[in-house]
Amino acid sequence: MSYASHADLGGKRGCGAVVPEREGELFHEAWEPRALALTLAMGATGAWNLDMSRAARETLPDYAELIYYRIWLAALEKLLRERGLVLPDEIAAGHSLRSAPPIERVLAAADVARTLATGTPTQRPATASARFSVGQRVRMRDGPFPHHTRLPSYAWRKRGSIERLHGMHVFADAHARGDGEQPQWLYTVSFDGVELWADASARGVTISIDAWEPYLEPA
Repeated sequence: MSYASHADLGGKRGCGAVVPEREGELFHEAWEPRALALTLAMGATGAWNLDMSRAARETLPDYAELIYYRIWLAALEKLLRERGLVLPDEIAAGHSLRSAPPIERVLAAADVARTLATGTPTQRPATASARFSVGQRVRMRDGPFPHHTRLPSYAWRKRGSIERLHGMHVFADAHARGDGEQPQWLYTVSFDGVELWADASARGVTISIDAWEPYLEPA
């Protein structure tokens, strides 16, 4: 059975018009900053990793009907329930009804600014040589995939060229499954627009995708 990512919308029709928002317009309702803060605070506990949280959001069955921070909040509730950190009656009540389970660490208020500024680096020391080099022609792997992946479906089976090497980074596919970091070489691959979209209006357009080595094969 393939993994259904409701966030994989690139190139799909029927999603409605893209309406740009004003620069710097971050929130629309008073509760949204709280949803962001809760998500960041719980992510910092180590109860799950960034790729697990992405996977939780992408697999929400009502993803398309939810606004941005409703997606974040629903995914947070899902992760908390799956790990037994809250129970459904506590979510319904809006507060804890029993003693909190232990967590690995706590993000203190004094550390928030520094933590957000530094982020969580994903690059790891190289333990193998890169399989591909700049300028080399490659083909993206075919889908669908049975697990979380950062390879968009519009790039499946498409041919492009290696534009840049970024070193070895945490492999999101494995990380989201709880299989460890499994660092892999990360590349920027450039594509001609017509290759991706089969549309004459995309001629002369270049699209770049960052892709881990397991996504690629020689063209």
